Amino acid sequence: MECPIGPAELQKLKAFISLCQMTPQLLNLPQLDFLKSFIVSLGGKVPEGQPDFGGMGAKSTESSSASAEAKTTPKEEEEPKVVESDPESDLELDNEGCVEPDTEPDQPMGDASKEPSEEEFDQANDLRSQAAAAYSEQKYDEAVKLFTEAIQLNPKSALYYAKRGQAYLKLQKPNACIRDCNRALEINPDSATAYKFRGRANRLLGHWEEAAKDLRQACKLDFDEEADEWLKEVTPNAKKIEQHKQKQERRKQEREFRERQERVRKAQEANRKAAEEGPAGGMGGMPDFGGAGADLFNAFRDPEVSAAMSDIFSNPANISKYQNNPKIMNILMKFYSQAEKGGVPGFPGTGGAGGGFPGFPGFGGGAGGFPGFGGPGGADPGAGGAGAGAGAGAGSGGARVDDLD
Repeated sequence: MECPIGPAELQKLKAFISLCQMTPQLLNLPQLDFLKSFIVSLGGKVPEGQPDFGGMGAKSTESSSASAEAKTTPKEEEEPKVVESDPESDLELDNEGCVEPDTEPDQPMGDASKEPSEEEFDQANDLRSQAAAAYSEQKYDEAVKLFTEAIQLNPKSALYYAKRGQAYLKLQKPNACIRDCNRALEINPDSATAYKFRGRANRLLGHWEEAAKDLRQACKLDFDEEADEWLKEVTPNAKKIEQHKQKQERRKQEREFRERQERVRKAQEANRKAAEEGPAGGMGGMPDFGGAGADLFNAFRDPEVSAAMSDIFSNPANISKYQNNPKIMNILMKFYSQAEKGGVPGFPGTGGAGGGFPGFPGFGGGAGGFPGFGGPGGADPGAGGAGAGAGAGAGSGGARVDDLD
């Protein structure tokens, strides 16, 4: 299989790999994240930390500490939460007529699986008639007793439970009434009577919303003047509670919005502090190179430059895409120029005898042209020399910008 990369591009790749071998921490730079991921995916390991650029490691460490401190500061300086007033304090209800919850022991509910015989059915009807008579005579305890006997004989009658619940209402036992009405609605979900008495029981307990809901449903199923009067009685309190809940929900949403805004503000402030306390002129925590080196590394803060360099690093052949881009080419030429003058400040190994760039063939005086650029001197690394035209030989003084257009 033929190699898809030409000799010049391969030479550049070898030079870059040589640099990475000298300073493997270089792979932790944001622009080289793609290469680091590739190495890790093959089972390799990249040393942690930023590259030590010649005595600047201490500053990088300090900046990392400053960044960490900046990240933890917002949490440590978190302002105490403001405790809002009791959300129920502005809710005023008319609780006149409410009673204390009763603790009436559960009455027998009958065997739900029982099928009453014809004789039991008739006996239960007789007991219901007796219970109704006792109720009309205001003998409510006796009415409860008789309805209970009727339920034992015919536990499938929703009306018996609802009527026993009505008797419990008269005895001021709303919880007992609610239990009976619940059972009645299990048997017959459309029992208007059960909704009516359960609504009244909820009213006595001060459960205004539940009372309004039950009484509204009772009137919907079978309009009753008494149920309608009870509904009118509970509606004002029910509306107050509904409006209060809406107000609470608005407050909650506003509070959550303010908290989100505050979290964003603190995060932005932490990032700003980290940027201010980090090393100047660097990118993503890089050291301050100073001089010409600072110009080069500052250039990498430009998203266009960063993307272009990542593209070139991913495939050296991609350098041809940028030959007509003055910004990118100028950065490359500055890098080359620094290598000619004795190396890029802060990069160990970029100097050396004769101003060369060890590991980057073609960057040193008399070593040849800038690989991949210009004419014969650049086409083959190391092939250019004095008078080689586009090559950066010792006699030519380096590649010319106009040769790259």
